[in-house]
Amino acid sequence: MAALSAGHLFTDVNQGAVAALVPFLVAERGLSLAAAGSLVLAATLSSSIVQPLFGHFSDRRPLPVLMPLGVTLGGLGIALVGVAPSYPLILLCVVLSGLGVAAFHPESARFANYVSGSRRARGMSFFSVGGNAGFALGPVITTPLVLYFGLPGTLFLVLPASLMGLALLHELPLLTLQPKAEEAAVGRKGAKAPEHWGPFARMIGAVTVRSFVYFGVVTFVSSYYIQVLGSSTLLANSALSVMLFAGGVGTLVGGPLADRIGRRAVLAVSMLLLSPLIYAFTLSGPLPGMILLALIGAATIGTFGVTVVMGQEYLPGRIGAAAGVTMGLSIGLGGIGAPIFGALADNQGLPTTMLAISALPLIGLLLALTLPRSPARSSA
Repeated sequence: MAALSAGHLFTDVNQGAVAALVPFLVAERGLSLAAAGSLVLAATLSSSIVQPLFGHFSDRRPLPVLMPLGVTLGGLGIALVGVAPSYPLILLCVVLSGLGVAAFHPESARFANYVSGSRRARGMSFFSVGGNAGFALGPVITTPLVLYFGLPGTLFLVLPASLMGLALLHELPLLTLQPKAEEAAVGRKGAKAPEHWGPFARMIGAVTVRSFVYFGVVTFVSSYYIQVLGSSTLLANSALSVMLFAGGVGTLVGGPLADRIGRRAVLAVSMLLLSPLIYAFTLSGPLPGMILLALIGAATIGTFGVTVVMGQEYLPGRIGAAAGVTMGLSIGLGGIGAPIFGALADNQGLPTTMLAISALPLIGLLLALTLPRSPARSSA
């Protein structure tokens, strides 16, 4: 689990870097907020649309080599963003990085499910917190590099990804020592267990709404601090990091809590909290805003691991594909909101955009309340 979580961290550093690069690309390359939002969408879609496909093949035939390959490709793509001379090439580099992220996630989530045993939500939370930490470290690592070296400073981002890729490649024999008997038993049990597509679809709807909220806030919170609150770029990206690190704490709390009181309850409560928290953020200054962003991050990101487990429990015979859809496709659909919110921000301003985002969790709450309390009570 430590190796899987570390790989998740170094993979998602690259996704966090995209959000951190938005204000620099807007300032130095003259991108509009809608164009910057499109970069986030490209990163999200390229890392998500093909994830179910990778998951489908990993269910049929394990492909552990995708883990070191994915983290390395993710770092290479984002490293080239700062030196790409035009917007189309920047977009291409972002897509390349996203494909590496897509290759890593389903295979690693499949192994994480196996090693978690009966406490799947807790185990998947430890796996997910690596990704949360990586996304949070993205701005922390990227901002000083770009402030000191300019946009070409992104080239340094290939180093941690390459080192982690080599480490995972070295550890592949150990990672693949997961007992074959256990894997086969899980596979036989999953093949015989019923699949609950109706609850799975409604859960994916709730995850998509959560992703709209997540990417809307992550993409524009730095710009909000700079343009609305008059803060520096350093403070703006620090606020983003506070939100993302708090999301990691929320993930560590949310997993064990879901094992104790139920997956649906944790998901519903998180949706219930988000609307008033985001609305309160629009009324706050820089420092109180950071406190609220910490709570927003914990509520939004804290359920990522929980919903991956929910998806795998609804589709027990397709745990790789379920993870690919839950972590990939549904989040990618949510990423469509980034350019939409960017266009709204260009025309109506960032405060109006944040207010629009604050209304969305109510839809997620309604969807969460339609879910069964446990997979055993699911119906098609």
